[in-house]
Amino acid sequence: MAQTETRVLTAHVPLSLAEKIDQMALRLERSRGWIMKQALAAWIDLEEEHSRLTREALIDVDAGRAVDHQIVQAWANSLDTDEPLPLPQ
Repeated sequence: MAQTETRVLTAHVPLSLAEKIDQMALRLERSRGWIMKQALAAWIDLEEEHSRLTREALIDVDAGRAVDHQIVQAWANSLDTDEPLPLPQ
């Protein structure tokens, strides 16, 4: 199997978080490093997805594909009335 180049990163984490990582490593029979790599990779995936969705939303806004805030607010305020407004389009 090919070796992947790596680099050591150091971070100070709260003791309670470090203890949870140690517990997970024991339970999963994995190293702390493996746990940290999995967590960091998952967080980066989430952040990249958030960034992608934000860029898409801004493109929609620039193209005029958005609902005015006041219309959404009026709809939301109507939801707990006897005659809620239809969903804004």
